[in-house]
Amino acid sequence: MKPLNLKIGIIGMGAIGSSLSALFTGNGYETAVVDIRPEADFYRAYDAIYDDLEKRNLLSGRQREICRKLVSYSLDYAILADAGFVIECIFENLEEKYRVYKKLEAVCNKLQVLASSTSVIMPEDLQRGVKKWPGKVLVAHPFNPPHLVPFLEIVKAPDTEQQAVELTRNLFSSCGRMVCLMKKSAPGFIANRLHHALLREAIYMVEQGLTDPEEIERAMTYSFIPRYNSIGIFEHHDAFSLDQLKNLQDYLYPCLGVSKGAPDLVTEKVKAGELGMKTGKGFYDWNEESIAEFRKRAAEPYWRFFNWNLPSG
Repeated sequence: MKPLNLKIGIIGMGAIGSSLSALFTGNGYETAVVDIRPEADFYRAYDAIYDDLEKRNLLSGRQREICRKLVSYSLDYAILADAGFVIECIFENLEEKYRVYKKLEAVCNKLQVLASSTSVIMPEDLQRGVKKWPGKVLVAHPFNPPHLVPFLEIVKAPDTEQQAVELTRNLFSSCGRMVCLMKKSAPGFIANRLHHALLREAIYMVEQGLTDPEEIERAMTYSFIPRYNSIGIFEHHDAFSLDQLKNLQDYLYPCLGVSKGAPDLVTEKVKAGELGMKTGKGFYDWNEESIAEFRKRAAEPYWRFFNWNLPSG
């Protein structure tokens, strides 16, 4: 699919924003990024992504040069004046997002979609901070890192314009993403609702002394995760037979965890300052070596999906 005739704007140069800038330019889109951090910080993060691609021989030096010319960075929102698609990638705080939207309304004159990469906030709540184009607001939620993970979910409010939905779908499809649409918005959307249902039960089993985190990781890695690389969960249970599924669920569901908030295990670790990688301890102990090794493993499954429509000049 050829690139659309569209300039992309990105607010925020964190992990998501930098990754999206690489994805869009890598598929031939002029992309402008706005943040409050120094320009050198952005290009360091952007270039690091292309370093990885070049090491794997996934693009030529010439293609990399072309992509680099497609990206620009500024502290000034005026750079987004002619952007048709703008995606906000700042932290999950509505008031901060509203401040960003107000700045966009003052400068953007060609906007067709105002998207947010939020992983939890519903588009109806985002719309409350937009006076000029509430019908163009939607959620375009990727998984991290979006330049590698070939997935994106679109979540629309009831009055989001269908044109905005279709443009978002076509844009990300042109970048090789598999796009899912949520028919009605709900906190967590599609993928994270599934993820946290699984995580809730995993934590519950640890809290109940049924098993340890390492055993849960092993069970997941060698049981259903390989299965669902090639078939779907509904397909699997159609093949299994739904009468058997009903019997299983009637017996099992009363035994599953049903916590309505963060489990005690998580709350206790937060109180103890055991926040994971950033503090060196969470469910596991972390150091520079284990963090680097984890990040390499986390990215590895997605390299086989690399499918950018790289510009050739």
